[in-house]
Amino acid sequence: MGKKNKKKMQQKEPDQERNREGTPKSGAEPQAVEMKNKNQQNPRADKCKNKGRGGSKKQIFEPYMTLEDVSHGLKRGELTQGQLRINPKKFHEAFIPSPDGMWDIFLDGVEARNRALNGDIVAVQLLPQEQWKVVKSDTDCDGASGSETLAETARIKNRIPEPHTDGERNELVDTCQNMALTDTVKAGKPLEGSTPPTNEKTLQKTAKVVYIVEKKHSRAVTGHLKFLPDKTFALFSPVDHRVPRINVPLSDCPEDLKIRPEVYANTLFICRITDWTADNTFAQGRLAKTLGQAGEIEPETEGILTEHGVDFSDFSGEVLECLPSGKSWSIPPEELEKRRDLRKECIFTIDPPTARDLDDALSCKQLPDGNFEVGVHIADVSYFVKENTALDETASQRATSVYMVQRVIPMLPPVLCVELCSLNPLVDRLTFSVIWKLTPEGEVLSEWFGRSVIRSCVKLSYNHAQSLIEAPDKLFSQEELPEDRDPEHPIDEIHQAVLNLHSIAKHLRHKRFSEEALRLEQMKLSFTLDKDTTMPNGCYVYEYKDSNKLVEEFMLLANISTAQHIYRKFPHLALLRRHPPPKVKMMQELKEMCSQLGINIDVTTSGGLQKSLNMLSEDEYSGARKEVLTHLLSRPMQMALYFCSGVLKNEQLFKHFALNIPLYTHFTSPIRRYADIIVHRLLAASLKCGPPLEMSAEEMEKQAMHCNNKKMMAKRAGELSTDLFFGVFVKTCGPLNSTAIVMKVLDQSFDVLVIKYAVQKRIYCKFIEGLKSFRFHQVEKKAELTLVWLPEDPEGSPFEQVISIFSVLEVQLVSESSLKYTALLRRPQSSAA
Repeated sequence: MGKKNKKKMQQKEPDQERNREGTPKSGAEPQAVEMKNKNQQNPRADKCKNKGRGGSKKQIFEPYMTLEDVSHGLKRGELTQGQLRINPKKFHEAFIPSPDGMWDIFLDGVEARNRALNGDIVAVQLLPQEQWKVVKSDTDCDGASGSETLAETARIKNRIPEPHTDGERNELVDTCQNMALTDTVKAGKPLEGSTPPTNEKTLQKTAKVVYIVEKKHSRAVTGHLKFLPDKTFALFSPVDHRVPRINVPLSDCPEDLKIRPEVYANTLFICRITDWTADNTFAQGRLAKTLGQAGEIEPETEGILTEHGVDFSDFSGEVLECLPSGKSWSIPPEELEKRRDLRKECIFTIDPPTARDLDDALSCKQLPDGNFEVGVHIADVSYFVKENTALDETASQRATSVYMVQRVIPMLPPVLCVELCSLNPLVDRLTFSVIWKLTPEGEVLSEWFGRSVIRSCVKLSYNHAQSLIEAPDKLFSQEELPEDRDPEHPIDEIHQAVLNLHSIAKHLRHKRFSEEALRLEQMKLSFTLDKDTTMPNGCYVYEYKDSNKLVEEFMLLANISTAQHIYRKFPHLALLRRHPPPKVKMMQELKEMCSQLGINIDVTTSGGLQKSLNMLSEDEYSGARKEVLTHLLSRPMQMALYFCSGVLKNEQLFKHFALNIPLYTHFTSPIRRYADIIVHRLLAASLKCGPPLEMSAEEMEKQAMHCNNKKMMAKRAGELSTDLFFGVFVKTCGPLNSTAIVMKVLDQSFDVLVIKYAVQKRIYCKFIEGLKSFRFHQVEKKAELTLVWLPEDPEGSPFEQVISIFSVLEVQLVSESSLKYTALLRRPQSSAA
């Protein structure tokens, strides 16, 4: 390649440059940026250009430590282990959680990541203290601007790294779960000599990757292919800029790529990384599949699923051989004799109207003494999914169903998840039941666990149940409830059962929150789809109603009861679910920022946080402010995790922070969660109505960690599906105007929550039309951007608009290339802004 072409290769992609934030200098003086300089290149970005791309054999990445050295380093506390998180908006920044519960450990640039990808479990070594990151105390140490290293040694490259293959890596995964780092300067301690009291500086630990313990990232990415003259490979550019560019052999590429490269400019491919050597900024890979045209829903959806490691292939013949013969199957008489027969009881399901995998059903009947017999009946999936079969192996690997906007990728074959296991009305179904005797106030007087058989009398939607709740005295007609209904149970009986459940659920909910529970409820965007094309023809913010709360309370009660039971019976093998407390320093920073904004939040307990949310002042935008605060509170929160009670020795760590309970598990959704199948097996073994589990505590923990990873990937894939469909909606129905509320302020941009559509977008000041200049200012924890607008009247004067957290703005959502969309700030009506 000639020098000219090589130089071209080193140019940064426009999207990458756009995703970078400028870095304000330390001190209290505001920064002003004139809009005439908006295209001036960021000096920091110049340092990010890759050098020696492609052919250079200079060692770019450090060699990995040996497995033995890593094991010793973790045990001695010289290394720490965690899951790598790469900032999607500033991909030169990455983090792993700090074991001391303070600010995350910062990895600065591609070289520091040493070929690890987002989500990988890595072992890192702390850098010397003079290379730690200097952060203003008002930032969140999570990619916010306003930072530099102690010494001017930050040399940030600009593309991403990937790990080596090592069959022994899994041995390290849980070696260092709770190891604390020791250092001489605690995170949060101001540096000596930091003068402006309003802009104190603190240190954040920095580190480098020395070993990839487990490659959680799928190494499969979607992107575009570019032909390079005089090369034996083509250049693959991933859509996700956190992944490196990849050299792909021409033998893998379409035969006519060289002759007609323009034909493939908008084609979406899947590429799998096969290697990434220490002397190359690019990875090596092979094309796996041609998806189709970028910007079309199905190719984009397949790309999302592949990138997130979702297996959406057909179930194998070996798996299907494990299944009963579908609709012709009936419950064997000998199985019926072993079970509690509940088929004559008034039992029903409450689900979304489109749900087909019905996991759970409810029952409620009043007893002569005024108390209630309440049952939660869960599909007995473990009856069909036997341990150590091909079906079990596939379910354990998939670990969860994945819910995209237009389709579900099931964990189990359809014959189980929508037929034999689904608690459809008017058919006999095998279940696992927990039945309580409850007082009208929800106090548990007794409980029973066991295998049962039910016959659901009706499939209610949440809207059906809500109508029944809202009209307690109404006599509902036959037409107002679903047609498929058991005549043995009249509408009035079903109505009364729903009302009784609702009444008890209100007491249960009140009791939970009076005992310091927390629910960070975030807005969720839903779509109406065209039945023929599955394209979105409408969208709305999903409303969480009393009928949803009713189901939630009894599912929680069932999960809590089951957790207590299996832990009592199997203290060293129970599969439980814990929620660690939030990161202390981040929560304290948030408390101080809110205090300056006039909002007092109690961060000491989960209940204190809930009360703080409930006490927000009521006005037109109180719901939006609560949503912003919920988002801010979610950032210091840690993920809830499955774990094996026999591996995590400290019982204090079992606690679920948000629910504020000592023991919790998942029992209620075995059709879509493999963890629940394991819990069912434990429950059956404890009741002597199932075989003992053939798993050790270590195997249980390994499966728990796999479920954690798959759950996280499924959640992210679902979120990207929502974003994809909303992009289609903006393209077909936009531009869309809405009020928005500011969620976060950076030095050259700000994030907003678009209220009408429950989407979050970043607005970059340099792209705002009609702006003369802008300046960033920060006092203590409060960040502000002052936008200076040019007057519409040439004889008028410029006017200012102050942007700070909770500011209410008007925005317009506009479609960009492909299915991406952007938020534009609309010009304020007057200088009164």
